[in-house]
Amino acid sequence: MRRRSGLRVKLLAASVLVAVCSVAATAWVVSTLTSGAIQQQRGQALAEDTRVYDTLLAFAARNRGWTGVDKIVADLAVTTGRKITLTTHDRRPIAASAPGTPPATPSAVVDPLAVDTALLPSVGADRIDPRATGPFTLTKAELATLRGSAQRRVACLRQGGFDAKAVTGPSGRPAVELKGTAPVEDVCAQKALDRPTRTETRALRRLGALVNACLERDRLAPVTLKLDLTWAWTRPAVASSVVPQIINGCIDTSRRELLRPHVAPAAWLFIESPATAPALNLSPANTARIAAVAAAILVLTAGISFLLATRVVRPLRALTAAAHRMRVDGAAKVEVSSGGEIGDLAAAFNEMAEHRLRLEALRKDLVSDVAHELRTPLSNIRGWLEAAEDGIAPVDTARLLKESLLLQHIVDDLQDLSVADAGKLRLHPEPFGLRDLLGQVAAAHPAPGLVVTVSAPDLTVEADPVRLRQAVGNLVGNAIRHTPPGGRITLTARRTLQDVTIEVADTGIGIAPEDLPHVFDRFWRADRSRSRTSGGSGLGLAIVRSIAAAHGGTVAVASTPGQGTRFTLTFRTGTGPPPPTPDRSRRPRRDRLPPS
Repeated sequence: MRRRSGLRVKLLAASVLVAVCSVAATAWVVSTLTSGAIQQQRGQALAEDTRVYDTLLAFAARNRGWTGVDKIVADLAVTTGRKITLTTHDRRPIAASAPGTPPATPSAVVDPLAVDTALLPSVGADRIDPRATGPFTLTKAELATLRGSAQRRVACLRQGGFDAKAVTGPSGRPAVELKGTAPVEDVCAQKALDRPTRTETRALRRLGALVNACLERDRLAPVTLKLDLTWAWTRPAVASSVVPQIINGCIDTSRRELLRPHVAPAAWLFIESPATAPALNLSPANTARIAAVAAAILVLTAGISFLLATRVVRPLRALTAAAHRMRVDGAAKVEVSSGGEIGDLAAAFNEMAEHRLRLEALRKDLVSDVAHELRTPLSNIRGWLEAAEDGIAPVDTARLLKESLLLQHIVDDLQDLSVADAGKLRLHPEPFGLRDLLGQVAAAHPAPGLVVTVSAPDLTVEADPVRLRQAVGNLVGNAIRHTPPGGRITLTARRTLQDVTIEVADTGIGIAPEDLPHVFDRFWRADRSRSRTSGGSGLGLAIVRSIAAAHGGTVAVASTPGQGTRFTLTFRTGTGPPPPTPDRSRRPRRDRLPPS
């Protein structure tokens, strides 16, 4: 079964395409808006988590314990709308904004000496919170002195036309921030800002001792630390690319050891968000986006519908135009390249147009042939009657009767063919002996100078004996006309399981191969110059074909020029479609001339 793109398939494909586009566009809009809402909520949640973590981390960096953190946790829970719980590593509660058991996994670990850089990426590589100053914490007097020095430096720089301002670092130590190019000669320098205070000197000394003890364990020379934690060798040492890494590692370890007693112990932080679904943000921009997508879907649907309608209507218009042209031009055809139902309709239309042309040609040929066939006997009858009326010749009733019987014979043949063409050729099947029928036909067709033999088994068949006698008689008459004296005509019959075959063979002049396809055409003769008397009506073989078809059979011909011709009539008996109800009241047939 061949596959074809029918109109229903195209309509279904267009509907599916529009539906898919609509669903995809709707899903895209919803996904985009939902993703935006989720990203917005996620970003907001991350910012709130960072805020909570940074606030608690600052408390831990400035206090030796978690006493007093309850109020901070409660305030953060109110401002963020989240449940916040702080516990030790063994899950003992430190502070909680609401009762309940915290989740199994903490959100973060609050430790100023091991900061989570994912939440606070501004912290250095040592992961030590700069707000954890410990023994480096300045006294109030030292802070006042440093602030005064910073203000004086700022005032001096501004007088020189530089943009400067005093800032306070995470550790609380004031400094001066200068924007733009620094002065070539710094006349505004304040040594107090660059020199460690007494508190910082003591803390720096303790840190240096811890660092050098660490280096001594690694068998490295001691170093001297500066306030910005840079270092220098106290005595010449061997340079190596690995040594600086070891020294920096000792500095980080020593700082944690120095600061640990001054910061709160590490704690687990649990942050629980309320279980709320992300809400679509139907802002004017999002509403406009939805409207734009809906408009695009509408335009796409209209475009697809227009293209489909154009493709469907174009061949229909072509068919309509061809149907109008058919009134004038019977050969009007339509060129349709599309397949499916439209293509089938176009093919059927073209086939109908070709069939109409063939019927019209047959009609013209039939009218011409009938007029030609009737002209000769009518002319003969008229000639004899005029001659008798003028006294030229006596009335030859036998000749007139022969011509009138010839006219009746042609008319009867035409009537039989017209009935067969209309599918109304009535059959009256009845049992009869096949050998008797062939003998009757041979006896009814005298053939002087020819040998006619019948060879058939003694069997009984059920068919219309009158019609079969007419068909076989036509074949025998045709054989007699085309077989010269001394020839032989043989009638044979045989029966298979369901079919009966009758053959009429002669040793006549035969038929040329190019003429074989036309022998069953109406009014066709191999020799167009032959007269009506010698050539028959030209309808006999066409009638044979119609009778065979009415019996559900066929007729075929095989011939060799100069050697003879064999006609094979095959029809079905006892099986096939039920024959019409026999009409026992039919009238006897009119007398006929020998079948032609």
